[in-house]
Amino acid sequence: MFWYEEDIKYLESKTLYPKGKKKRVLFYGSSSIRLWNSITVDFPEFDVVNQGFGGSTIAACCWFFKRVVPMWEPDMMVIYAGDNDLGDRRHPEEVFLNFKNMMALIHETCSDIPVAFISVKQSTARAHLSGSVWWTNEIIKAEIEKCYPTCTFVDIVEPMRKNGSADWTMLESDGLHLSTKGYAVWTEALKLQFLDQFVTKKK
Repeated sequence: MFWYEEDIKYLESKTLYPKGKKKRVLFYGSSSIRLWNSITVDFPEFDVVNQGFGGSTIAACCWFFKRVVPMWEPDMMVIYAGDNDLGDRRHPEEVFLNFKNMMALIHETCSDIPVAFISVKQSTARAHLSGSVWWTNEIIKAEIEKCYPTCTFVDIVEPMRKNGSADWTMLESDGLHLSTKGYAVWTEALKLQFLDQFVTKKK
């Protein structure tokens, strides 16, 4: 895990600031989170903290969790991780076990806050892993529905499809990272499937 140290030290060095009136949502996970440059603009109703770090696996997110998450005292969390684990040839069931470790860490340090787990995306760069992506999403979704009432499985696979097929314009030219269009779809999916329920409606 030593190769993540520079990124982790940067996340640790961020200046903490007091909570305000908005609910604090901490986004955590791999480069799909870290590179979300419009994230504070996309969710103006919330106090958004981005603690993503590039190349991270869900195993690494568990390993460094206590160094970069609890001090922010989040009211909610959004997680995207597991993609790189599969890219490293880890089995879907390893991702599943580390998802359970992640949920245990959240419960231990942040109590029963609402959590959104964004499904692992399909991509052209990892098209050969489509079966593993599907199985990972299936077993994590089933576990969330069975065991984690405060966690929501946010499906982004279906929203990233067009006319029955994956819409690759939602990815950058590397076939892996999200384009601006892709982030717009993720934003809408997160709002509809998770965050909208926490927005105070104006009378």
